[in-house]
Amino acid sequence: MGLSIHYSGSFRESAFLPKMINEVIDIVETCKWDYHVYEKDFPNNIDTSNHYNENIYGICFTPPECETVSLCFLSNKRMSSSAHLKFFGKTNDKPEQKYLYMLSVKTQFAGEEIHKFIIELFRYLKKKEYFENLEILDEGKYWETGDENLLHDIFKQYVDLLDSFSMAIKSAPLKKGESYEKYFMRLMEMIQNKNRDEIK
Repeated sequence: MGLSIHYSGSFRESAFLPKMINEVIDIVETCKWDYHVYEKDFPNNIDTSNHYNENIYGICFTPPECETVSLCFLSNKRMSSSAHLKFFGKTNDKPEQKYLYMLSVKTQFAGEEIHKFIIELFRYLKKKEYFENLEILDEGKYWETGDENLLHDIFKQYVDLLDSFSMAIKSAPLKKGESYEKYFMRLMEMIQNKNRDEIK
């Protein structure tokens, strides 16, 4: 998938959605990033269980070379996105239903600064008490540690792995009659050998 930030949570009952949307608009317009605003006001008499209507509430934005960041919710105030609602909103399959509320954004090609920016935006919005039950799993470990050096090292590992795989594909094309399974095993062996040689 590539280095990503995974997140879930709900919009706080006492918070005001239009205020959060306006704050995010001010921030992303300053950065000159594309954004889209959905419904600004939750319906009255919200059922905060797993029932929800067909609308999306909130805002999403897209930094350069990055997947779209969804700060959106269903009518039950749980974080989701228009894509998640489309793919998982009507499923009766229990394992699939959990994906409706599990969001992620790949930042690997956007770089460290964009990754940090997104994490700091989540920190800011959390501090402003817009969210409750916010859970973030940051593959760059910046959310958990605030350590820029660690984030840099993790980004470098992902880039090096991608570069190694790309170089292996160029230097070792698929042989005639070779299955993809054997081809990938051969590529991985080449990458591991190269990495071992570099460590020596």
